Amino acid sequence: MAPSPLLPFSSYPVRPGSFAAELGSTVVVAPHPDDEALGCGGLLALLRQAQQPVAAVLVSDGTMSHPASERFLAPARRAVREAEFRQALGSLGIMTEPLLLGLPDSLVPGSDAEPGFAEAVAQLRDFLTRHRAATVLVPWRRDPHPDHRATSQLVQAALAAQPEPPSCLEYIVWAWERAAPDDLPTPEDGVRGFRLDIGPVVPQKQRAIAAHRSQVAPGIFTDDPSGFLLSPEMLAHFAAPYEVYFEALES
Repeated sequence: MAPSPLLPFSSYPVRPGSFAAELGSTVVVAPHPDDEALGCGGLLALLRQAQQPVAAVLVSDGTMSHPASERFLAPARRAVREAEFRQALGSLGIMTEPLLLGLPDSLVPGSDAEPGFAEAVAQLRDFLTRHRAATVLVPWRRDPHPDHRATSQLVQAALAAQPEPPSCLEYIVWAWERAAPDDLPTPEDGVRGFRLDIGPVVPQKQRAIAAHRSQVAPGIFTDDPSGFLLSPEMLAHFAAPYEVYFEALES
């Protein structure tokens, strides 16, 4: 599916897949299980092909996609989604044990004033240090989902105290479907957008997306018909041979 004419993504310059080899040790931070595959699964596959170390952080417990399920109560939903997360990572070549923060889905804290924020920041900071991250993949700061925006705040807080913080690449998920004009980059953001050519690894990315069986029709938590499933229209954006990223402008 082509992006909306209001979105600038198709006009961004394209970088070759070989760009991944320049990023060094990388940590991907996903608000929910499936964001890693949707937003940057192609880049993750390219990083591993280039033999770059990759580790992953899952921020939320993922339980609110089907909150009315009675056959799968919250602990079971969490277990299923964490298993899917690991399977998706494995299909992208990432075998390192992920960090599971277990924050409440739909209520990820985004400021110091909210319970759990400081503890999550400390865990993130330690994980990034242990993995000697040169690059962090994080949702675009105004990706139109509250957990994605809160995740961006968590990462920025974790990086703030580091004398030589890693570079950030911001990926998009819900901006494809829900972006309002104010959600898109402005000159004040100090970033530029680009498209990464992931053509050779699109099948691998698709396998990673498919690993999230509870989020793709027909799903697993089928006793909650009002629960969330990725629509065909949404999935079409992530079958494209490129991914969209924002990076800081050079100062």
